[in-house]
Parts: sequence; C-alpha cells; structure tokens
Amino acid sequence: MFDVLSRGFKSARLKLQGKAELNEENLGPALREVRASLIQADVELKVAKAFLDRVKERCLGEEVKLTAKAAGMTVSPQDHFIKACYDELVELMGPVDTTLDLDGSPAIIMMVGLQGAGKTTTAGKLAKMLASEGRKPLLVAADIYRPAAVDQLVVLGRRIGVPVFNVPGMKPVDLAKMGVSQARNTGRDVVIIDTAGRLAIDEKMMAEVADIKAAVKPANILFTVDAMIGQDAVKTARSFDEKLDFTGFILTKLDGDARGGAALSIKEVTGKPVKFLGQGEDLDKLEVFRPEGLAQRILGFGDVVGLMQDFEKHVDQESAEKDAEKMLRGDFTYDDFVKQMKTLRRMGPIREIMGKMPIISGMLDQIPEEALDDRELDRTLAIMNSMTRQERSFPDLMSDPGRQRRVAKGCGRSVDDIVELHQRFSQARQMMGGLGQMLGNPQQILALQKQLAAMQQSGQGFPGMPPMGGFPGMGGPQKPELTAEEKIAKRAARKAAQKDRKGRK
Repeated sequence: MFDVLSRGFKSARLKLQGKAELNEENLGPALREVRASLIQADVELKVAKAFLDRVKERCLGEEVKLTAKAAGMTVSPQDHFIKACYDELVELMGPVDTTLDLDGSPAIIMMVGLQGAGKTTTAGKLAKMLASEGRKPLLVAADIYRPAAVDQLVVLGRRIGVPVFNVPGMKPVDLAKMGVSQARNTGRDVVIIDTAGRLAIDEKMMAEVADIKAAVKPANILFTVDAMIGQDAVKTARSFDEKLDFTGFILTKLDGDARGGAALSIKEVTGKPVKFLGQGEDLDKLEVFRPEGLAQRILGFGDVVGLMQDFEKHVDQESAEKDAEKMLRGDFTYDDFVKQMKTLRRMGPIREIMGKMPIISGMLDQIPEEALDDRELDRTLAIMNSMTRQERSFPDLMSDPGRQRRVAKGCGRSVDDIVELHQRFSQARQMMGGLGQMLGNPQQILALQKQLAAMQQSGQGFPGMPPMGGFPGMGGPQKPELTAEEKIAKRAARKAAQKDRKGRK
C-alpha cells in the first residue's frame, strides 16, 4: 500500500546522489519529490507541510559529518537526508502505545467506526489475539442494524472458540450492559463490544455509541478506520474523538490499494496512538503497530523484525532449522517445497512479504507483476499436488518425460510448465547444496543467523553498521567517493597492469 510514498522517497534519494553537501539549492528538488508523493498518497496538507519543514530543519540545522570515525565508515549527505526522513516518519506516527487496559473485572473494549471499516472482523482478530495470550474474551454483537452482522460475529466466534453474546430484539445499550454481566457471571475476563457503524457520520449513531460508553464505561475505545479512505479517515477520526475521546486506532485494510496517507496523518491530527494494523481477512492478521517498521517499509528498506514476527507465528522453530539444514545439504525435496509454499500462503500476500525484505523491498517496482501474483503460488502447488508421493520424495524422478506428461495432464498445465518448474527446483537445490559445502557446518550458519536476527531486533544493528535502533539506511562501510583525477589514475594503472600481463605471456 505504500508504493506511492516509497517511489517518492526513492526519487528524492536519487536527486541527492553524488552531492558533497546538503544545502538549500540541492535539498529543494528532493523535498519536492517527497511533497508530491505525500500529497498523492492522501496525506493531509498541513501534516505534509509540517513533516517537510521538520526534515529540512534537520538536514540544514545539523552539520553533515562525512566520516563517522566511531563506526569506521563513510556517511554521505544522501544518507543523512534519508536518516532525517526516517526519524521524522517515526516521530510522526509515534510514540508507540500499543497497550490495552485489561485491569477491569471484566476489562471492556468497545469497537467503533464507520460501516465497512472492518470492525466485526477486527473484533474477531482481537479476541483471537487475547485468547492466545491466556485471556478469556467474550464478544458482544451490538450491531443489530447491518444485515447478517450478528451472524458474521457468531461464525467468527466459532472459528476461534470464543463465545458470542446476543439477544434478538434487544437494544444495543441494553445488549452491552447485559453482555458485561454475562461475562462476569461466566468467568470471562475481557468483553469486546462490536458496535454498529453507518455509511456516514450522523447524530443518531453518535448518540448511540455515546450511550453505550456511558452505560458500561469501557477502559478501551478503539476506533477502527479503513486505510483506503485517505483524508476522509482523518475527518471521521476527529468527529469520533470529539464525541467519545477514544483511546487509540486500529488501521485496517493495509493489504489493499490504499495510498497510506491515513497512517501518516491520524496520529498527528488527533494525538491518539495507532494500536494495531489489520491486513486481510485471516483472523491472525492483526499486528502490533511499530512505527519503526512502517517507516523502514515506506523508505524501501524492508522490515526485518516484522518479517521475523510473521515467521514465528506460522513456523515451528525446530522444524524450520531442520528444513534449513536439509537445504544446505542439498537434500531438499518437493515435499519440503510444498510445506514452505503453504507457510508462505499463511504468512500473507507475496507482495507484503517481499515488502518486508531488506534490499528486495526497494526493488518491488522492478519485479514483474506476475512474479508477485499469489495465484502463481497456487498454480505451482497444483503441479506438485499432481505428483505421486514417491516423486515428491525423490525429485530426480521428475526428469522422466513420461512423468512430466502425466503431471501436466493432472494439473491442467503444459509440459513446458512442468519442465521449467523442475529445472528451477533442481538448480535451486544444487545451488543451496553448493552454498552449504562452501560455508561449512549448517548448524554454525544457523547460529550466526540467529545472532544477527537478535541484534537487529534489539536495535544493535548488524556488524559494520552503527547502532541506530535497527535503521538500515546507513549500513555497511562505504568507499569514499573518488575524485575525477583519482578515477583516471586508477583506470590508467589497471590498463598498464593488463598490458604488463600480456607482455609476460
């Protein structure tokens, strides 16, 4: 969803490439690129202007130290600009406050927002998250107006094993009060009230949610906002806040075609924190908001910590280590491949996963669209599901043309598709086996990987990168920029060496 913003910051970086210093003259074009992307992404105008002013002040108000002696590396003005943007993005969306007040008996969470923002689904996601933390939530279906809203919550409750309270014909305020009493009587320690939304803000809706608040006195009022409605999200949030004084936001539909402006504007305008981010319909797709991770994704540097958290949710650590060892020994089979593909599908859309990967996240616009198409994963799975158990366990059997023709018929693909998949799989298996031999003991490699991941999560950075809270924009020792004379001398020396080698031959 942050493609527009990412392109703007990338263009700004390119404007500063090769500059020896930051000044008013060369900073202007870079800031114009950022301004255009912010406006295109639907960031509120006042928020965009204030952000750019602060970035400019950071860039021109501090001396750019070209050599960071403590870290033994070179920092360019371009790096300094990106670091200023990163710091301001984090400040714009922070400070972080993802806590919920769960001290009550029971603790009460009230979900509010416009119709279609995803309140009901988000209520189910939140209930599942709290249940996984050892809580005993109760869902209260207080949206009696939208057709099938109660049925939707009941279905969600069954899927996650959480009871849903509703009495047909009862008014929402009475439902909320009785739901709290029911929770107290049945030993449920958290009540999540799903209130009704409307297509637009109106006095009747506002009066109803205000009455529910007065009746049950919830410690947590979470405003669920659709990231796809842009600046309107900010206006809606302001209206709800004036009436209810809510405690925080849940930003939904980040996996859609949203331009991201709401994520940057809401906190600045209302002063209320973003608590969680919702992506997709899966009930485990609710993540704790981390401004650092979001800022890194916007700037095209990925989000290693977020990727690790997704991985830990869906993958058994011991099983993952065994699979990694098999890959590095070159023993990888189609069965292993199927397992990994299914894990990827559970983790979310390919584009979202790639967006959290350092380096790759900054190159998404250069990757063909079909390579990021989730349907291609399903097609590949269909091919492998058409293989026999023996073929999946012994991949070399798939070199046989007869087997390839049979599998092609079974999955409705061409023989060329089967051949291409098998060739890619064999090359990858061979490459990973060669990498394992070159690097040595797979267990040592995995231990080093764990150490690097822990350093990134704790904010220490990687070796060769200054400890900047995990910020990856200024990593790695860089060679100082050569002058024109030095480049000519280096080229002449290289030619002389080549001529000398030919003469000796």
